[in-house]
Amino acid sequence: MLRSIAKVLMAAALAGPLAAAELGDDGLHKTSWMRETFKDLREDLEEANGEGKRLALIFEQRGCVYCTKMHEEIFPRPEIGQYIEDNFFVVQLNLYGDVEVTDFDGETLPEKDMARKWGVLFTPTILFLPEEVGEGATAPEAAVAAMPGAFGAGTTLDMFTWVNEKRYALDNGEDFQRYHARRIQERNNGSTD
Repeated sequence: MLRSIAKVLMAAALAGPLAAAELGDDGLHKTSWMRETFKDLREDLEEANGEGKRLALIFEQRGCVYCTKMHEEIFPRPEIGQYIEDNFFVVQLNLYGDVEVTDFDGETLPEKDMARKWGVLFTPTILFLPEEVGEGATAPEAAVAAMPGAFGAGTTLDMFTWVNEKRYALDNGEDFQRYHARRIQERNNGSTD
């Protein structure tokens, strides 16, 4: 009987989170692939391009259960975390933060005011930026895609892949939802994610 209980406990422990990200002093999860920058988006874009990576902005907030889900269940998966680290320059923003952010249009506001300006309502929200942003454009106007909320592993990986491969620019009629549906069928693992 004790062996059975021990086996159940071991299986539960192995099925748990892969590796949770640490919490920073601001209460937000911190990963190795998030960048500490001055939050001047033109500079961040230039640095991302210099590394051959795509700029992504992720809004989170202290106590966000959906952010926790992403950081405990989705981002730690090697195929996802490594893909993000290899291909994206990720800047974290705090939905209620006071750190100043300079938008592509030149306006500088605290994170919480920038979130209002951009209409960010959910956390996590990820904005994916193109390699070039025109003068006067704001981040959400320039974004090639937005991912508002927490999603499963397949959806998350598919969104990062779709953006990285610039599939949004293809003239093949395959928007993200069609791409994701095709990828679900290709995975053929019984999951609808």
